[in-house]
Amino acid sequence: MKIGILTSGGDCPGLNAVIRGAVLKGITQHDDIEFVGIKDGWKGLVEADIHPLGRPQVMGISKQGGTILGTSRTNPFEYGGVPRVKEVMSDQGIDAIVAIGGEGTLAAAKRLTDEGIQIVGVPKTVDNDLSATDYTFGFDTAVEIATEAMDRLRTTGDSHGRCMVAEVMGRHVGWIALHSGMAAGAHAILIPERKTSMDEICGWVDSARSRGRAPLIVVAEGFKLDVMDDAHSERGLDAFGRPRLGGIGDMLAPEIEERTGIETRATTLGHIQRGGTPTAYDRVLATRYGMAVIDVVLEEQWGKMVALRGTQIVTVPFEDALGRLKTVPQSRYDEAAILFG
Repeated sequence: MKIGILTSGGDCPGLNAVIRGAVLKGITQHDDIEFVGIKDGWKGLVEADIHPLGRPQVMGISKQGGTILGTSRTNPFEYGGVPRVKEVMSDQGIDAIVAIGGEGTLAAAKRLTDEGIQIVGVPKTVDNDLSATDYTFGFDTAVEIATEAMDRLRTTGDSHGRCMVAEVMGRHVGWIALHSGMAAGAHAILIPERKTSMDEICGWVDSARSRGRAPLIVVAEGFKLDVMDDAHSERGLDAFGRPRLGGIGDMLAPEIEERTGIETRATTLGHIQRGGTPTAYDRVLATRYGMAVIDVVLEEQWGKMVALRGTQIVTVPFEDALGRLKTVPQSRYDEAAILFG
């Protein structure tokens, strides 16, 4: 059996550990399995950019960030769709595909599977917003990076008596903001799940300043003020028609400064949250996913993906990860809000 592996969507710490786990389990436990790497996600599949993938290619890669296969946000249905994918797989002798990606990747994988293409999945999202799994690899690394950045922002904020606004990733959910904000001792955490007024935000800032603190505000990129209908976006749409978010921190900072009189600076952490060395937790989880997905292929559970439930790796249908995001519950927000101000 020849298995093609691709990574699609945003890059994420732990992708290489998935690839390594899958390849090593496949070639060490099954003599008849061969792997090929598909470059740059669905783009490499429709363009037949495919290369051998064996032990030499995966040696030592679990500690590396990014993905050795490359990635893109290409939508395969805009480049030949089902007929082209079937043609390339037939020409290359590929029997099945392991697609590693988030909601957009898994949605495309489901459509292709529904048309008879043999695909299994591994969930990947830094935002940790897939409802089908308790945790996704990359999230722990992003939280660690964001927390360290906020620790650094607090020292310069304290030195100058400034309010610091840290913008983190979180298109639809606020898990990174919630976890990193609590870890860093933020005076307010602004998430997409809860609209907040400028009066409330400035109240938290004033409260922190009144106690002699330099306020730290953490905001997810998808956060909306109570007067906003849509998240702040000035960067157009991606290949799947979704707005490219970012800039809410820069929008909030001057307003906070004007209303409170405290000098305010915004920092957008952006892509640094995706980069660098994955944490030990993410390496282990990603490796377990990679090894488990080989069993899903051999059991011919097409249209299924691996997921984490508690501490166990389970198998769930693609549709369990689609259509409903895993949002921050009100109880978790209320728990964090006790620490605001």
